[in-house]
Amino acid sequence: MAANVNRDKVRDSFHRQAADYDAHAVVQCRVVEKIVGVLQAQLAAPARFLDIGAGTGRLLARVTDLYPQARAVGADLAAGMCRIAEQNLAGKRVQIVNADAESLPFASGSFDLVLSTSTYQWLPSLDQAFAEARRVLAPGGLFCFALFGEKTLFELRDSYRSALKGGVDRSHDFFSESEVLAALQRAGFPDAEASSELEVELHPDVPGLLRSLKRIGANSTAPLSTRGLSERRVMLDMMKAYRTTFGRDEGIPATYEVVYGLARKCE
Repeated sequence: MAANVNRDKVRDSFHRQAADYDAHAVVQCRVVEKIVGVLQAQLAAPARFLDIGAGTGRLLARVTDLYPQARAVGADLAAGMCRIAEQNLAGKRVQIVNADAESLPFASGSFDLVLSTSTYQWLPSLDQAFAEARRVLAPGGLFCFALFGEKTLFELRDSYRSALKGGVDRSHDFFSESEVLAALQRAGFPDAEASSELEVELHPDVPGLLRSLKRIGANSTAPLSTRGLSERRVMLDMMKAYRTTFGRDEGIPATYEVVYGLARKCE
């Protein structure tokens, strides 16, 4: 289970950073292209589809190009993301809705395809969100998503915990692949599939990584603040441990585990 998730802080962080998101969301953009490839392999041809956690609309733009006749809807918890998506998708047949993945404002059976990328890791539990995705799917509809799994940013997490020396651990825990699959099955997708891949970004230094996380609204994955001498000391010790343990000549790596899920609602 993901721990230490404050949904209000997550929403507000992504709201504030919406304008900067695309310039810094490198791995997230790769994930969008992978999901597009999965859809092409599935030979999907939806008349209606929904993107949950649509963000700036990057996935919506790609999928509306694939299915130009389909009715497309994007939902996001952050109002700032919704505004940027509307700007980016101007002229396309897309509706953007400010909505929560755990309480979707759509009738049951509304969509043939439900998509999501880089969103569900910000939930304390997957069960309600997956149940909502299944509810809004029509019988036979496809649920295709990607989220960040338990190995995500392990370098940062391990370095932080080594520097903490018994203090309160505020790091973000990500879902494992097995937790994702179990949640899908509990939500009513008995034949669901899950797999994972690792993606690695390189940053010039640890402060560069932290700035990048902040600019995409994901700074809750970096649990450190600089208030007070003790927290400054933890920050300095964390950066030293990161450089010493994981540093390379070309910079410091940041690993993301991407868990892909594919499920179909039974007829």
